[in-house]
Amino acid sequence: MITQSKACLKVNKTQENALKALQQGFVASCQPVDDGPMDSPMIVAAMAQAAVAGGAAGIRIEGIENVKAVRPHVNVPIIGIIKRDLENSDVRITPFIEDVYALKEAGADVIAIDATHRIRPTSVEDLIDAIHSVGCLAMADCSTYDEGMYCQARGVQIIGSTLSGYTGGPVPAEPDFDLITRLKQAGCRVMAEGRFNTPELAGKAIEAGAFCVTVGSAITRVEHICSWFQAEVERAHQAQSEAVA
Repeated sequence: MITQSKACLKVNKTQENALKALQQGFVASCQPVDDGPMDSPMIVAAMAQAAVAGGAAGIRIEGIENVKAVRPHVNVPIIGIIKRDLENSDVRITPFIEDVYALKEAGADVIAIDATHRIRPTSVEDLIDAIHSVGCLAMADCSTYDEGMYCQARGVQIIGSTLSGYTGGPVPAEPDFDLITRLKQAGCRVMAEGRFNTPELAGKAIEAGAFCVTVGSAITRVEHICSWFQAEVERAHQAQSEAVA
């Protein structure tokens, strides 16, 4: 049974300031390609500083060493996560309570968890309670409306569309604007996340009701950005060749 006090969990002044900082802005997810040439805490910290200089209202950072490296250099909220590849669960984002404690110690203001209804090593409820116990804001990375509402009822302050389209089947090309709108209309504070890879799509997220929008690959994954240009150039060359033939 969810108590009214948990469902309507209040935020303190520090948390309120973090939410105000994020509101109607964008978060740069500074997560380089795993084991790529930019995958080092020093480079992640530089990415974060450049993102803030460019207007980012917050930063999403994966990994304890990366959060520690970034924290002294930015004064915007940090959304911290830890990704793990588990043998018996598809859940990857902050799956353990000890991850929550480590992220708080490293300097995260917000801690995000995978909040999908999948087999998991630690319950969503226990993770939420741990985040709140250390004084951080909780963010639920969800894939469906029901998951978002479940977490909102348990006091999660930020509901993300992060995992919509990533829990089975082909990944859609477009972001899930419908999910953002439905969650907003239900009273959630929605973080739009997932496939927002152009400024226009980020703007549409706010128009759809998002409180903030997270942008990742289009800002900080150079390999992905280059692959988009390479694919388009190849397509143009192929079209020219076919036209000549």
